[in-house]
Amino acid sequence: MKYMLLMHSNKQGWDDMPNTWSQEDIGVMVKYMRELDSDLADSGELVESRGLAGPDEMKTLRAQDDGEPIITDGPFSETKEVLAGYWVVDVASEDRIREIALRVSRTPGPGGRPLNQAVEIHPEGVAPA
Repeated sequence: MKYMLLMHSNKQGWDDMPNTWSQEDIGVMVKYMRELDSDLADSGELVESRGLAGPDEMKTLRAQDDGEPIITDGPFSETKEVLAGYWVVDVASEDRIREIALRVSRTPGPGGRPLNQAVEIHPEGVAPA
């Protein structure tokens, strides 16, 4: 069954990362993510994955009643968490998707301590006829 995993990050933490994480810590995190992707690809479970640009590069679009868009920079001002990345995987069981989500959640942060980030697990849905 296919699932989408959405990894969220604390917006303040994301904004502070360049000033509070060492280059070594960033390197450890990137290596961890690449190994996760490689392991999922090797097992045949990875469909797609992407890390996303930070909140400063986001745009939010909302249609108005007249059909014209309102486009603002970044997430909503009250946003505390932002989408940091996603995976689409095809796995054999719910237990397996939980194993993968746990691994994502435990991405290493400063000093190698797990970030224990929120990871949303979305099963593929069936479109109504």
